[in-house]
Amino acid sequence: MSIRTAVTNPFSKWMDGSGPDSDVVVSSRVRVARNLAALPFPHLMSAGDAEQVLQAVAHSVGHQEVRRCLGQVELVRLGELTAAERQILVEKHLISPDLLNKPEFKAVVLDAAEVVSIMVNEEDHLRLQCLLPGLQLSEAWQIINRTDDALEKTLEYAFDEKLGYLTACPTNVGTGMRASVMLHLPGLVMVNQIKGVLASIGKLGLTVRGLYGEGTEAAGNMFQISNQVTLGLTEEDIIANLLSITGQIIASERAARQALLKEMREQLEDRICRAYGLLRHARIMSSEEAMRLLSELRLGISLQIVDYIPLSLVTGLMVQTRPAFLLKLAGRELTTLERDVFRAQLIRERLKPQA
Repeated sequence: MSIRTAVTNPFSKWMDGSGPDSDVVVSSRVRVARNLAALPFPHLMSAGDAEQVLQAVAHSVGHQEVRRCLGQVELVRLGELTAAERQILVEKHLISPDLLNKPEFKAVVLDAAEVVSIMVNEEDHLRLQCLLPGLQLSEAWQIINRTDDALEKTLEYAFDEKLGYLTACPTNVGTGMRASVMLHLPGLVMVNQIKGVLASIGKLGLTVRGLYGEGTEAAGNMFQISNQVTLGLTEEDIIANLLSITGQIIASERAARQALLKEMREQLEDRICRAYGLLRHARIMSSEEAMRLLSELRLGISLQIVDYIPLSLVTGLMVQTRPAFLLKLAGRELTTLERDVFRAQLIRERLKPQA
């Protein structure tokens, strides 16, 4: 697809609020790491090596097998985008923050629905990612598996018969897969159970990351849960384990929400309605405040306390109100105050009741 469309379109498929268990599970992601057999890993590559990878992937995505999977796509070098456009791709979860380092050696491929992205020369030569709304890990794996097989028609991967796929980080060796879910857990936060739940997750072979993955913080009560180990496990094993544990977290979150409704309904409704009031009428709003209030509004929609706003609108606003997207919409540099004023204005406009 056109990257120019991706950096101006405020929505991606994963934001649409569809998919199973979307009241708790915002999105499901499956990512696999692959490296080309004849070249050093990215952290050891020369500029010439990086260029070889870029050209090999550009040729591969033009192959008919890949186009059967992804449609008409092309490789776009990150150096051809502005810093704000690159950051928008991060804010939409289409690329990782790590891909922004030395953008002249990096590239991305996106399909038209922004479901599949291929990051080139990140920690590994290729990072294939599928991002779907709701709890759809198995479906995301099927899409990635087909795309991976199509690419392998023209690319020779670094592979060992005993170890599996070889990767720059030892924890990815084997399947090279990271499966993750983005969970909205305000109920567990409000009843002070979130620390215990997150601590237990670590004992079950999973890890908890922030809104934009490794090294980032949780925001808006959003937590990213993913597998830690790939070696010695099949892709199906990884997904089955994550699905099982995610199911338990969903049940705990829903129980927490019902407990809040039963024991302190008035306070909960007041909190959610105050959040909506601020979002509808505030004139200045920081990114942190917007995420907090949008999280509470999303909870209100899921509990049917607020019943006239789609989840997709709120999820979209969590992305659109980030700094880079506001800069793109404004078409100029903004001071901190101008950005906070523009953010509040955008939220008011998007939440305005339709006639």
